[in-house]
Amino acid sequence: MKVILKETIESLGIIGSAVKVKDGYARNYLLPQKKAVIDTVQNRKVLEQEKTKFDLQIAKEVQIATEMAEKLKQVVCIIRAKVSDEERLYGSITVRDIIKALADQSIVVQKRMVLLKDAIKNLGTFEIPIRIYKDIEPKIKVEIVPEA
Repeated sequence: MKVILKETIESLGIIGSAVKVKDGYARNYLLPQKKAVIDTVQNRKVLEQEKTKFDLQIAKEVQIATEMAEKLKQVVCIIRAKVSDEERLYGSITVRDIIKALADQSIVVQKRMVLLKDAIKNLGTFEIPIRIYKDIEPKIKVEIVPEA
């Protein structure tokens, strides 16, 4: 089913774009939540009239995302972990640990925003990208240090 998005959805697209989704996803989630409308000529005309409003909203979202990216570039997370005699971690550092460390610094991010490929299993400093908006991915520094 083809729908027009009324708000930006990370996995689908930006506000005002026409996307093809599965029928059940549209019927059960997008349409009842008013996040999208069915792609018809009439709906397209209505959304064309609201295009300037959408453009302003996109610009506002991008501005907020770039401001947050500038703040995140300066963030350094220090995570203390138990290590063995060979300086190897007993467990591993995962996305959940990074989110908790950021929350301790009053920075709230969602799990899907942290782009950690593999769990961290060694001590050291790592740069982890955080996806804030479509093409805005600042890197934060994560330092893994041994517990005292």
